Amino acid sequence: MIYADLIVSVAGIPLIGVNLRAALAGMETMLKYGVMQAWDEKSRAWEKEHRKKTLPSLVKGEEITLKMYGSYYYSKGIYAAWKPGYFYLTDKRLILYRQDFNEITIQVPLEEIKALIMKEEEHFVKEKQKQALYLLDKQGQVHRLSAVEANQLKEAIEQRIKDMGLYLEENPVLPQLEDEQIVGSLMEEERVIHRGKKMWYLVPAEGIQQETWRPGHLYLTDKRLCWWYDFDRKMVFDAPIDRIINVSSEMRKVSGLDSKKESVLDIIYEVNSTKRTASFAGKEIDEWARALEGIVSAGSAEVLGAEMETCPECRKEAPVKELLEKGCSYCNWVSPVSKERVHKIKIPA
Repeated sequence: MIYADLIVSVAGIPLIGVNLRAALAGMETMLKYGVMQAWDEKSRAWEKEHRKKTLPSLVKGEEITLKMYGSYYYSKGIYAAWKPGYFYLTDKRLILYRQDFNEITIQVPLEEIKALIMKEEEHFVKEKQKQALYLLDKQGQVHRLSAVEANQLKEAIEQRIKDMGLYLEENPVLPQLEDEQIVGSLMEEERVIHRGKKMWYLVPAEGIQQETWRPGHLYLTDKRLCWWYDFDRKMVFDAPIDRIINVSSEMRKVSGLDSKKESVLDIIYEVNSTKRTASFAGKEIDEWARALEGIVSAGSAEVLGAEMETCPECRKEAPVKELLEKGCSYCNWVSPVSKERVHKIKIPA
């Protein structure tokens, strides 16, 4: 057993244990005997100077109308992360200022704002939702924002733009941002035809690393099924559509610590004449199971782009062409047109 106030671990493996009282006592002793005096003086001087910088630099005549704590989702370069700070709405622009670094992370002139969209998203706390504010500018860029009162921030921006005699786009549509992160991993002329919310993938054991559930996003393209790992920002799993043999879903435990069972989707596919299984868990298992079952039976992803209709018997959705020609694969309902055609074939000439 580790007796510590703080434990630093990686992938569930404890690496460093810190006893806070011992650590603080050690620092106090070093300060007392002047061991860390220079460091302490520099730190205090920096903090004293730093606290003076409480506001971002404003242009002459610019006035702040709203200040609110929030964050901006930075996804350029080699990493993606939420950058926290304070939003400052002025009579000229929207700014996110990070006081700790004296940095303006983002600034958008109000006349460049094309549309504002609120969207419910998953919170890092399980079963909780949060509101994200998407700002679309006239250059085609999409800025993802989060704030303690996102609706209030949105309304304040809208009111300020209205006061300027400008108008926002009505009924704007949010672009499919999920495609942006994987576009570099797609093949030539490959397109995403089905996507969903966060999906957990059971990464197979490798070396000393045991199999582990990791969060990411599942994508179905017109060529393959693939899973994008959010943390490493790369494709970790992919299986060509014509190699998927079967799809099944069941309730089972995904953690040894939690006795609660969750829906798990198993994809059976073939690699070099060897059958393999990929397991996924998430909130949209049934939807994914239906989509993939349709592809397995049709042998092509084109079925997802087909016109859909509800079966009059069981109310399940299926492609119109399949319902009319083959009937419902769920309840075996057969259309009157198909029955009549079969009847005519059986009647001798």
